[in-house]
Amino acid sequence: MIKSIYSLGFALVLVGWCAGVGTRAGEAERIRISAEAWSTTPPIPIAMSGYSGEVDRVLRFDLEIAGFKFVGESDSSCQYVLKGGNSGQVEGRLTDALKRATLFAKAYSGGSVRSQAHALADDVVLAVTGKPGIARTKIAFKVSHGQTSEIYVADYDGHGAVPATQDKSIAAAPTWRPGHRTLVYTTYKLNNPDIVSHDLDSQERRVVARYSGSNISPAVSPDGRRVAMVLSKAGSPDVYVANIDGTGLKQLTRTREDESSPCWSPDGRTICFATRIDGRRTLAQVPSDGGAIQRIATSGVVNPTEPDWSPDGKYIAFTAQMGAFEICLVKAGGGEAKLLTSGEDPCWAANSRTLIFTKRGSGGKRFLSLLDVPTKQSKDVLQNIGVSSQPSWAR
Repeated sequence: MIKSIYSLGFALVLVGWCAGVGTRAGEAERIRISAEAWSTTPPIPIAMSGYSGEVDRVLRFDLEIAGFKFVGESDSSCQYVLKGGNSGQVEGRLTDALKRATLFAKAYSGGSVRSQAHALADDVVLAVTGKPGIARTKIAFKVSHGQTSEIYVADYDGHGAVPATQDKSIAAAPTWRPGHRTLVYTTYKLNNPDIVSHDLDSQERRVVARYSGSNISPAVSPDGRRVAMVLSKAGSPDVYVANIDGTGLKQLTRTREDESSPCWSPDGRTICFATRIDGRRTLAQVPSDGGAIQRIATSGVVNPTEPDWSPDGKYIAFTAQMGAFEICLVKAGGGEAKLLTSGEDPCWAANSRTLIFTKRGSGGKRFLSLLDVPTKQSKDVLQNIGVSSQPSWAR
């Protein structure tokens, strides 16, 4: 595990929808959803027709994890209608069923029909919510095979997974450098847990931290210029920060506790991490340029770890170990934590509403899963390439 979580159903104002389940125009007013609501938001009813095979499956996956639910066009709750086809190329026309207005009509060309379907799904999300979709984003994650593990990169739904490393060693905790096709992760290739940056285009790897002891849990700053990490070079595992090339190393914590899982606030000014204060496991924060450590309250849960700060700055998702591992959510300033679902290793998408995390199945098998936080709709990212964990979303 490299991140943490518990549960809650916060809801965002959905631009262009900004209401709950409605009926036909003039029959009922849409329900407005508070941006601070902790209850589950109803999914957006949409009717879809004209698609087949892989395109139909991709669109249903993408739109359900984006907070939509599929209904019949004649259903009184239907708010949007998507019609089109995929004979030769993907085409789509989105209509607002309440206003009886066409929102867009497009044809998609180039690439695979799968990528065209993702593009259509993203256009639907943008037209309805006013926010970019995530269907064409990438993830990185760890895949274990017995005593070894490699880093893989795939589409957000797990399709097209390819190995970024083939070291037949141990690689762990991948994190993306924002705005670059570069990963930073821990590797045991030289028989010590070292942190490296890895350019996926040139395949060049550069050392970020190779000190005596452990060099683990890297997290790249939102501007891509610095990296936070946990080093044990001074004895106890402490949080450090350095430039992306490893220069300018600065120690931020000096405790006897085992700090872990640092992550950055969206403005780059603060680093959140897991530690112990007064003997209790807790989340804490420290200025990224150095300063006093402050506890982040996560009332209602115990043993919080693996935090990840939402890109909009409002929430911190984390793992809580309470018998089982649970994904939780708390406001960035701390407070009451809410349970989302069972799992670990949460990571936010750029939209600040979708989480990818590690889920445990039967026989101890682990795989990745996606969660739309407002609606609580989820989709498993099932693969046959090994035990998958520690996902990181490209931003």
